[in-house]
Amino acid sequence: MLLLLAVFLAGSLVLPLLVRWLGAQAFVLGALVPAAAFVHALTQTPRVLDAADAPFENYAWIPQLGLNLSMRMDVLGWVLTLIVTGVGALVLLYCRWYFHDDGREVAQFAGVLLGFAGAMYGLVLTDDLVMLVMFWELTSILSYLLIGHYRRRAASRRAALQALLVTTLGGLVMFVGVVLLVVDAGTSSIRELLALAPTGPLVDAAIVMLLIGAISKSALFPFHFWLPGAMAAPTPVSAYLHAAAMVKAGIYLIARFAPIFALSAPWRPIVITLGVFTLLLGGIQALRETDLKRILAFGTVSQLGFFAVVVGYGTPAAALAGLALVIGHALFKSALFLIVGVIDRQLSTRDIDELSGVGRQAPVMATAAFISVASMMGVAPTIGYVAKESTLTALLEDAQHGSVWGWVALAGVTLGAILTAAYGCRFLWGAFWRKKDAAGAPMPETAWPDPPVGFLSAPIVLAGLTLAAGIGAPAVDVALQGYATTLGDEEPGHLALWHGLEPALLLSIGAIIAGIGVFVLSIRTRWDRRARMLRFTAADAYYLVMRGVDRLSVLTTSLTQRGSLPLYVGTIFVVLLAAEATALVAAMPDRVALSAWHTPVQIVVAPVMAVAGIIAVRARKRYTGVVLVSVTGLGMVVLFATSGAPDLALTQILVETVTMVTFALVLRRLPSRMGEHNASVGRIPRAVLAVGVGVVMAFVAIVATQARMFDPISLDFPQLAYDLGHGKNVVNVALVDLRGWDTMGELSVLVLAATGVASLVFVTHRADLLSATRDLPETKRRSTARRPMVETDEGLRFQTAENSDAPRAWLVGGQQVKAENRSILLEVIVRVLFHTIILVSIYLLFAGHNGPGGGFAGGLVAGMALVMRYIAGGRWELGAAAPTDAGRLLGAGLTLAVGAALLPLFFGMAPLQSTVWEADVPLLGHLEFVSSTVFDIGVYLVVIGLVLDVLRSLGAEVDRQTLEMRSRGVVI
Repeated sequence: MLLLLAVFLAGSLVLPLLVRWLGAQAFVLGALVPAAAFVHALTQTPRVLDAADAPFENYAWIPQLGLNLSMRMDVLGWVLTLIVTGVGALVLLYCRWYFHDDGREVAQFAGVLLGFAGAMYGLVLTDDLVMLVMFWELTSILSYLLIGHYRRRAASRRAALQALLVTTLGGLVMFVGVVLLVVDAGTSSIRELLALAPTGPLVDAAIVMLLIGAISKSALFPFHFWLPGAMAAPTPVSAYLHAAAMVKAGIYLIARFAPIFALSAPWRPIVITLGVFTLLLGGIQALRETDLKRILAFGTVSQLGFFAVVVGYGTPAAALAGLALVIGHALFKSALFLIVGVIDRQLSTRDIDELSGVGRQAPVMATAAFISVASMMGVAPTIGYVAKESTLTALLEDAQHGSVWGWVALAGVTLGAILTAAYGCRFLWGAFWRKKDAAGAPMPETAWPDPPVGFLSAPIVLAGLTLAAGIGAPAVDVALQGYATTLGDEEPGHLALWHGLEPALLLSIGAIIAGIGVFVLSIRTRWDRRARMLRFTAADAYYLVMRGVDRLSVLTTSLTQRGSLPLYVGTIFVVLLAAEATALVAAMPDRVALSAWHTPVQIVVAPVMAVAGIIAVRARKRYTGVVLVSVTGLGMVVLFATSGAPDLALTQILVETVTMVTFALVLRRLPSRMGEHNASVGRIPRAVLAVGVGVVMAFVAIVATQARMFDPISLDFPQLAYDLGHGKNVVNVALVDLRGWDTMGELSVLVLAATGVASLVFVTHRADLLSATRDLPETKRRSTARRPMVETDEGLRFQTAENSDAPRAWLVGGQQVKAENRSILLEVIVRVLFHTIILVSIYLLFAGHNGPGGGFAGGLVAGMALVMRYIAGGRWELGAAAPTDAGRLLGAGLTLAVGAALLPLFFGMAPLQSTVWEADVPLLGHLEFVSSTVFDIGVYLVVIGLVLDVLRSLGAEVDRQTLEMRSRGVVI
């Protein structure tokens, strides 16, 4: 089972590539994955039916938290697995014809759909409650992507967001309930929880939260409105997610915990009342829809209320009937959705007012639809009939024993059966009947182009299984008895086609007849065409809340975001000053031990840093202020270097240099001098605030150093770095090994920062169009590496013997720089030093594990080499120096870092745990390679990508925009 879960994951990653290669035909290959899981589940049937030998697999994922990847296939999980994988395989096969015109455009859709099948597979089989929540939220995210597949349509985007918000909100509430339940029971194992059957007020609160998650996922009132809106998704999504899989997750959760919580105080009032109300509400609304998918959608809402009542009722007989209902619904409702998809694809409409006489022209499809609707209505010999008879019998028997909830459930289910028959007739009439127009004359038959046979294969198979399951009811009964007996020692009864002339049979027949009458009456009175009955619905409440959130956010933003950077920074400093000063006054030590200095260098450097800061405040030129601010950073370089931290000193000076370059690039587009409108306002309050923050932070440093009661762990870092990280450079080993997760987060921030900066500068597109040599063949690029470019009728071209006799340039882009800005000496120096600096950066990368350096410092040095090329030769030279997109470097670096972090997991080690390889090589001597070096290489690439992105956006792209504006006569 764990292996199959991994196959689902791998398949979801590979299938998009296959779709891009093979087109829609690749869906057939994708269907093999759930089909294999379906076959595996069938082979486990003997063990599943023998409860003592139920298949169980366990892998300790995070032992410290007791979190396990454990999977157990009992009867309930086995039934849901067969539904998820069997219907999933048929739906993927169906996609091969549904998307035959879309071809490679559905590559992402294919991978997400297969990934969703894997998430549902894990959800119904996991034995860990925390893992269940993770799979639960994963299905919400993937369903969001599937519902919003047509992302150019506002309705699809709106429906996807609505489904995500509603189900995620319910999932978060459920997660709190899971935490309460796990804390109270002391275990997250579902099997152990069912054995313990915890009780108490805390457990009751957890039950309510679990049920909120279930009703939001299964679209019960008041969360029912998201499901009809989700019909904006492609029909395969509706057939799989909203008939067989996702909406069943909530029903599965109710069925999973009904054996121990059904008789608790909050259970039945919530499950039965909301279930009955949803059953009736969805059925009534289904009678008023004209879109075939929305008829089925509201019918699904109604059926989900039905399942919640029966599955959650809490008696063995109801549990047996409820599980049969779930099987029947997955078969007939998936078939009906797929049939609607065929109609929509062939006729480009689902409106019943535009369809007439389709049944005569498509008898096979109409037959499959009639069988499916008959099962939905509870007509023999389908599985729907068997489940319905067992449901009515179970509820009637419990009601006759004096259960008030039994009478409520029986009345609600009977009324729901009437409505089900009514909207079932409406569906068949709307999709296949020959209709009459407003004048009473027969409408012309809708021209029906026959679909491919394979397109109809999935609904035909599902309709056939609906009949087969009904006829084979005794076999289904044997398979489901194992779950029914978990709800008590009572006799659960049996599933059969014939139980004799019982009251349940009369109720069922009466409901069908009454339902047909309701349908006919609604058509003849045109009740189904009237305006909506209620002026305010749950969907209106949702949109009202969303509008309120939007308006509140606008109001909050307008009050707090005034557009003044000094105001924002001042607010932060005021809060810092107030909080820290209060803490200092409350915990100031009686005595402190201070030293005037640690090294004499501090006496010289500290005053210089302070004076530079004061002068920077008074500077009237922007660049002067930036240079003076950098004095502080350079002073830190001296302090680090003289305090035994050469690694930090190296990194600091490189960071200061890159920062200076970045500021210089930005300041090019600003006036050199600050005008009067840039003058400081409220200088005295600012000075007071600045002095206050400085004094408070000085006291914080003093108090913090005096508050230590034990030896710091840093004293052990040198030995830990050598023993655990196999390196002598404590800083580097800490970054890539001991504190590697911190570095992982910092890499993510760097990538986001680079993307954010670029998105602000690149106006029309993010593609790099600045390099003159990117599109040249490699051989030509090498041969023209030092030839200048000249302007020709065809644009910029490298100089050849035919177009110029000028001498070769030292740099490719140097001749594009204006003569007054060009320095031949600088070009020569850059040409000579560039490759040397790159080699130094590589040396720092690999030497950093035992000496000063590392991926961050090495990447900054390589970045400085690119800065030199850009300064000397402009944007064309930058393109020649780095003929690749910065995003590729950022992505490659992040991928390497993540891979290096996760790879040890496959060998039973902790994430980021390093391994060292040693060997004695002739001539080279003793060599060592530590696996964390791969992580450091990722850091190296990310830093280079960041610098390159800054140069491309703030440098080259700004140059291009400036040149374009000047060519149009815009004064800059």
